[in-house]
Amino acid sequence: MSRDEQLRRAAYEEMEKHKDVVEKDPYRLHYHLMPPVGLLNDPNGFIQFKGTYHVYYQWMPFKTGHGAKFWGHYSSNDFVNWTHEEIALTPSEWYEKNGCYSGSAIEHDGKIYAYYTGNVKDEEGNRETYQCLAISEESLHFDKRGPVVHLPDGFTAHFRDPKVWEQDGAFFMVVGAQTRELKGAVALFRSDDLENWDYQGVLTGGGEGRLADFGYMFECPDLFPLGERDILIFSPQGIEASGMKYQNVYQAGYVAGQFDSATGTFEHGEFEELDRGFDFYAPQTTLDDKGRRILFAWMSVPDQNDQDHPTIEHKWLHTMTLPRELKLVDGKVRQVPLEEMEDLRVGPAIQVNVELNRETRVLNAVKGKAFEMEITDLSMTEGWFDLTVGDGIRFVYSSGEQTVTLERKSYVNGVVEKRQCSVKQLNSLRVFVDTSSIEVFVNEGEETFTARFYPSPNNDTVRFETSHQAVFTIRKWDLKHVNLK
Repeated sequence: MSRDEQLRRAAYEEMEKHKDVVEKDPYRLHYHLMPPVGLLNDPNGFIQFKGTYHVYYQWMPFKTGHGAKFWGHYSSNDFVNWTHEEIALTPSEWYEKNGCYSGSAIEHDGKIYAYYTGNVKDEEGNRETYQCLAISEESLHFDKRGPVVHLPDGFTAHFRDPKVWEQDGAFFMVVGAQTRELKGAVALFRSDDLENWDYQGVLTGGGEGRLADFGYMFECPDLFPLGERDILIFSPQGIEASGMKYQNVYQAGYVAGQFDSATGTFEHGEFEELDRGFDFYAPQTTLDDKGRRILFAWMSVPDQNDQDHPTIEHKWLHTMTLPRELKLVDGKVRQVPLEEMEDLRVGPAIQVNVELNRETRVLNAVKGKAFEMEITDLSMTEGWFDLTVGDGIRFVYSSGEQTVTLERKSYVNGVVEKRQCSVKQLNSLRVFVDTSSIEVFVNEGEETFTARFYPSPNNDTVRFETSHQAVFTIRKWDLKHVNLK
């Protein structure tokens, strides 16, 4: 039996061994992508191929900690019903023995070309890194071609997460990197055939330009056109908190500008966080046949107390965000739930017109464990407005401070913690709750907040409160419990 076969068999045995324990967790989500067992992190190889959407993902099946990752695989035709496919990649070869790390996929000649980082460590923990290629004719079984990019001069072995695209008659690759001077950077490569790659230089960061000293590592870069701009998404590490900004251990965000494929240069503006909540990292996008730029992200952050989540008792950890469509509005990236998310709704909407005046109110019709809620036509004279879900999370808008705040009861020590950003006026909210996750879209995606939270399992209330007067309309739907096949 080959090493690949041994790893696959062991992973499937682990799935079967803990299936009942995993499914009994009251915090298991209803309509998000989760690991069948073990730990899930970055989305990988997100692509629409022959009409079907594929989300590969970083997967550690043998424990709820990190280690030699596999590529797990979900597929869907509608973003609602998902099939958990066969394992796509196992860390079976010498150039990936410590993990098939994150990467991307592109369609070429009717095949999927998947690029990923092969992680190698010696007995002393010294790291080697290889950007590897695997090809599939049908999205399930991959022929590994091994390393196609080796570490260029000037970088440490923290060099990973290749994203590949085609533009102006050539193929390009960006890789997250750290220079020898310990500066975060994005490296650029070019190819004519997807197999032979030439290093073009540092695209951004690396001690020069606007991002000269912007942390010590950039992960998961993704460069694409959106509207009239080119958007570079990446996840910097080592950024100091600044006011309401950069409060998580690591960040995920973007810069907008213009990429010149002829010169390999990228002129861009300042860094903007993509999500203001507690749990959002390593986003990856794809373009579908409807012309939509769609994003998935990992609903967590590395090194941010992830071993304290209560789901570990049930042998699983972490989830993906909902899929989101990206739009460019007034030069800023907005995220909105895909229209397919409306197909999760069960039955007609419950609609309630609410007027609050210095009071707290629980609406019997507005509660649940897995639901979508829209708040529109919001009018406030002054003061603050909040909504609390269960006993675990609270969203507050202060009209005087023009600030929105997401508070949660920490799953580490029970102390309330918060994330914030500025919003001049709150007009609408669209909220998705899924047992132990919340995603809040403010003013049609002007800002988003994403978080895991763990309310008492017997508390499914939604409470509204105002300091003064507030008038608004609520529409609420229960959402399906989707069985991940």
